[in-house]
Amino acid sequence: MTTTPFTAGPAPTRPEPRSGTRPDPVTRAVRAVAIGACLPYLALKIAWLSGSRVGIPDGSLLLERPGLAAAANAATLLMDTAVIVLALLLTQRWGTRVPAWLLVPPLWAATGLLLPIVVGYPVQTLAAAAGGPALGEGASGEFLDGWVFTVVYSGFIVQALALAALAFRYARGRWGHVWRGTVGDLSPAVTGRAPRAAAVVASLLLLPAAALHLAWARGVGAGLAADLHAAPPPGFHALEALRGLYALAAATGVVTLVFRRGPRLPVRLPLAVGWAGSAAVGCWGGWLFLASLVPGADPADEPPLLQVLTYADEMITGTVLAGCLAVFLRRRAG
Repeated sequence: MTTTPFTAGPAPTRPEPRSGTRPDPVTRAVRAVAIGACLPYLALKIAWLSGSRVGIPDGSLLLERPGLAAAANAATLLMDTAVIVLALLLTQRWGTRVPAWLLVPPLWAATGLLLPIVVGYPVQTLAAAAGGPALGEGASGEFLDGWVFTVVYSGFIVQALALAALAFRYARGRWGHVWRGTVGDLSPAVTGRAPRAAAVVASLLLLPAAALHLAWARGVGAGLAADLHAAPPPGFHALEALRGLYALAAATGVVTLVFRRGPRLPVRLPLAVGWAGSAAVGCWGGWLFLASLVPGADPADEPPLLQVLTYADEMITGTVLAGCLAVFLRRRAG
């Protein structure tokens, strides 16, 4: 008896989307939590854009460059507003009609920006409690009042958990058939040569960035800004170790999937690891790369070239690895 490779499920057509239609009370409650968790951050941003100095101490770097601070506040205000839009989209009937190419990138970006905070903020809090510098303090002085970090990062964590629950419910209803089965069930047609070649090249290019983060986690100062090496923020070395692990997770998850390694693994495992890892690497690397391009008041405070190139490497390779996942998902869904 012969068997055929598993492709997109037993039926030739996609299942009718069930998520986003008539949300149950639990879903509505989670949506309310996600939206409510955005409000403190949005209130702070609106206050700062209106000229308020609440939470900003005297001598803060934010006061030295008000124009740049206003632009950053406006951008991040829009980014957190997007979380509210996503929470509504994932739970409303009209959300099932949004094309995948328009919905998936914001979800990937939300994963990449929020995951390192969910994992990293508790690490920073523990480091500060253990006797390190308080959050908001660095070599150049206090940046924001400590309570601002508590309010903002706690809100981010709640947003991330609530949005993840809503996204999983939505994706399971609309695309659950895509991650059924095991890696060994996958047809060679769902990967192809181009995604495999791109995954290999991106993974190899990402290894130097991962190695640098792990070296910085061990206290190596080569290529690192002088203030980060001399007076690192709380939990800096642990966070650098985590960033190295995100890079390794991105490469491992995507390569496992496109080369169909580990035939007994459920497809959802390398898919989830590759998704989370590539998002954390690509989005956080991109955020830090853009921040590094902003000229500082003192040229001596600008990050070294190697540090900037590391961020650029992560931004590019993380995005390429995400593209490999996108090709896989599109082919398997089809």
